[in-house]
Amino acid sequence: MHDERQAFFDRLASEWDHGFSTEHFDRISRILDSMTIRPGFQVLDLGCGTGVLFGYLKRKVGESGSITGIDFSLRMACTARQNFPAENINVIAADVSALPFADRRFDLAIAFQSFPHFADKGKSLEEMHRVLKSGAAVWVVHLESSEELANHHRRHGGVVAGDVLPAPQEMKRLMTANGFCRVVIQDDPHLYLASAVNT
Repeated sequence: MHDERQAFFDRLASEWDHGFSTEHFDRISRILDSMTIRPGFQVLDLGCGTGVLFGYLKRKVGESGSITGIDFSLRMACTARQNFPAENINVIAADVSALPFADRRFDLAIAFQSFPHFADKGKSLEEMHRVLKSGAAVWVVHLESSEELANHHRRHGGVVAGDVLPAPQEMKRLMTANGFCRVVIQDDPHLYLASAVNT
């Protein structure tokens, strides 16, 4: 069933990329450079939107690796597919809380600018744990702090008014409760990073 939240992001798909400046893209590049992403990696992009990360990730995984993008907005997923038709980039319209993949498939998962919109964050992390290989990393990345993002969504209102990033202690609890260890969280002005390793 296509709900109000999905329809909200469908409407934004055509203009989504315009919300990112050159400075944003420079910051994204630096953040991805800080991650261990090797040639041949199978990378899962959770809430991929229009494929903002795909170009960066493709350069890192090379032709022997792959990127799989998931988004619950059909319009976002279709735009990502149109933007990046490469053979080793796959895009699926699906919910992160019910990932259509076999166990232990991926080497890395990234949720960029998307985690607050996951309706069931615990179930979503449980699914990430299931599809990631043992020792694989998961990253939750935002270009705002949790407080900045909460204020932004409150100002916007509507279906995203209550979409927030968990406070560091709550995120650590969620991650450890769903099979992750070595949790590291940074919640600073203009940056929220949460990383963990799958058990």
